[in-house]
Amino acid sequence: MGNIYVIGPTGAGKTTYLAGLAYWPDRTNSKFRITGITEDAKKIAAKAETIILNGASLEPTIIDGVKIKSFYDLPLYSFEIDIKRQWWQMPEKINLVMRDYPGEIFNELTAGVSNPLHQEFLDESLIKDVVGCLILFHKWEAGSDLFYARVIERFINLMDERDRTQDLRLAVAMSKCERGEIWPGRLDPELDIFKLHLPRTTSILRRRIPYKNLQFYAISTFGVLHRNDPRPNRADELGSPHSVLREPLKWRPYGMISPLYWLSKGKKMGLTINN
Repeated sequence: MGNIYVIGPTGAGKTTYLAGLAYWPDRTNSKFRITGITEDAKKIAAKAETIILNGASLEPTIIDGVKIKSFYDLPLYSFEIDIKRQWWQMPEKINLVMRDYPGEIFNELTAGVSNPLHQEFLDESLIKDVVGCLILFHKWEAGSDLFYARVIERFINLMDERDRTQDLRLAVAMSKCERGEIWPGRLDPELDIFKLHLPRTTSILRRRIPYKNLQFYAISTFGVLHRNDPRPNRADELGSPHSVLREPLKWRPYGMISPLYWLSKGKKMGLTINN
């Protein structure tokens, strides 16, 4: 079993990603069966069904308030993922324990973490029983590269201080890749998304993280309407900065499991399975 933390700035879609994973709306995809083990995993799956499928968005993880007061107040999501391969191959199973880190922590890294609670969260994400971090980015516009580069440089410095640079796997993903501007780059995200739009951030990662411990991904929790209709299956929520499903019955995530498999196993899932 691998302990994996999901980190990224506010608005990157971390909580929605976990809800989509727990609920797994793509029931037509027989390659995967995802079972929530902990109560938190079951609760967020229920929220996906009752909130996201009804055209609303989930509340983000909140700290510095009544909801989260210590690391142990963060929801604990444990999943069992059964992967069905070709008929001549043995099926695989991965067991994951995941935590969703509030975006404020990631945002604060540029100036150095001063909040003791935020520091506690970061310390826990870098202890030895954590096998990897899924880092979600969601912006590629001008200025985003400088911000992400500063944050990543600071995070890697923390990894160095805790002797984790050589053994902690980082799966760096562009979330919400259903957007038309970056959807075509999903097949080779390192070259066509990260090097193109976030060159400074990509250079820092490649320079400071061992090659075997770093992979780049493109993820979309909502996906597109159809393989032959690549319009984003998302719309802006009225009166909110968050997005909602455009057509709930066509909810098909993209690329959500591949980074978790690699973080857990240290190898890619293979060409015959793509999600």
